[in-house]
Amino acid sequence: MTVAATAEREQRSGEQEHLDVLIVGAGVSGIGAAHRLREQFPDRSFVILESQDNHGGTWWTHRFPGIRSDSDLFTYGFRDKPWSGPSIAEGGAIREYLQEMIDEDDLAGHIRYHHEVTALRWSSDDARWTAEVTRTDTGEQLQMSASFLWMCQGYYNHDEPYIPEWPGTERFEGTIVHPQTWPDDLDYADKRVLVIGSGATAATIVPAMAKTAAHVTMLQRSPSYWFPAPTVHELATMLEPLDLPAEWTHEILRRTYTQQLDWLATTGRDDPDQLHEFLVETIRPLLPEGTDVDKHFTPAYRPWQQRIAFVPDGDFFERMREGKVSVATDKIEDFTEKGVQLASGEVIEADIIVTATGFNLAVFGNIPFSVDGEPVDFSQRVTWHGLMISGVPNMAYAFGYFRHSWTLRVDLVNDVIGRIFERMAERGASTVVPTLRPGDEDMPLLPWSNPDNFNPGYVMRSQDRMFKQGDREPWTHMHEHDHDRVALPAADLDDGLQYR
Repeated sequence: MTVAATAEREQRSGEQEHLDVLIVGAGVSGIGAAHRLREQFPDRSFVILESQDNHGGTWWTHRFPGIRSDSDLFTYGFRDKPWSGPSIAEGGAIREYLQEMIDEDDLAGHIRYHHEVTALRWSSDDARWTAEVTRTDTGEQLQMSASFLWMCQGYYNHDEPYIPEWPGTERFEGTIVHPQTWPDDLDYADKRVLVIGSGATAATIVPAMAKTAAHVTMLQRSPSYWFPAPTVHELATMLEPLDLPAEWTHEILRRTYTQQLDWLATTGRDDPDQLHEFLVETIRPLLPEGTDVDKHFTPAYRPWQQRIAFVPDGDFFERMREGKVSVATDKIEDFTEKGVQLASGEVIEADIIVTATGFNLAVFGNIPFSVDGEPVDFSQRVTWHGLMISGVPNMAYAFGYFRHSWTLRVDLVNDVIGRIFERMAERGASTVVPTLRPGDEDMPLLPWSNPDNFNPGYVMRSQDRMFKQGDREPWTHMHEHDHDRVALPAADLDDGLQYR
């Protein structure tokens, strides 16, 4: 009998459903976790709970024009699932890739859509988690329990995008829309569009809207770094006539892109001036003649202190050269009936204003946790290697990279979780909990993200709510891939973990 059939039978009989593993989130991380269970622990029962009505996470909830990856799919894709399309892919293609994984691993019967987790409670006496769940389509309240909890819900607060408070927004007579809540019926053909923000979303949405809009202006308070990555790597073009097995091509390109990302990350850390010059000079010849590069495209911060805006084939700059896109760098003074007045006194008129101003982070989906009846304040806990939390038993979480592809780290994290499952089985343990060692209790609690290392607005706005890290191993995270690919496979599973 399948897990889904068993669940249906238990719910009909009024019994609480119990699982070996409960996965929260049916996006990239959750599907990757389920794949690992299928591959390494085929006898374990599991279910994926997803509050949305379909899989894909961000790739399902974000519907704005041009939605695409801002990293290559050979590293954003999974190690065990070759990617065969262009290096940069649209959201729909990524969801198709995930659907293939669901089909190949027979996961459809394990995914419960419209299931929103509203509370998670751990009982040491029972050595299990109890999840309070609401059916978002029917309002039904459910309970289920699990021996192990795998949080794969990502870090977005999908319900509350970040929108600054600007004066006079109520006076604007046009349409204001945030990319995270994009309406299906928004018609921007032949309209004047103002996009506020210059991050990854703006880098995507501006060239997409400019295809049919009358004109698109991107307004930024300060410049960002940009990188015109090719949609198809030249190496992929060279390999195509060789008719290699898909696995070979995938691995060759995966290693190539990993090396490129490693160079960008480590150069930003070790020689930021070199990377600054490389990034600025790479885009200079792509800009329209007369562009004020210092004003609009020369950031004041160190490269990689914030995300680099990747622009496939430089399409953003192509739209600029065509006269379809312009860039303004200034602060908003006020909203008017027809647009926005800047601090300089200039007025940018628009029919539609897109607030590509970022998002807010959510700590484990903003789900309240408790351990033996005591609420868990994550802001006072520290991470164990960036995949478990001190004092929280039998719970792992998936968190990727900001500077590399997310999934490069998720694959490494899944390896460690698999090793932990095996260690628990070897010891006959039902519980594993990260526990500070003697001498660690008084170590300083450092911010989740060191502002000198990585400080975009969405991270800084959430620092007070996020869990912390320590000043020593194994209580640190936010390392680069060149560190993790060595450190995580070698992580000592007895260092900072207690089994019972």
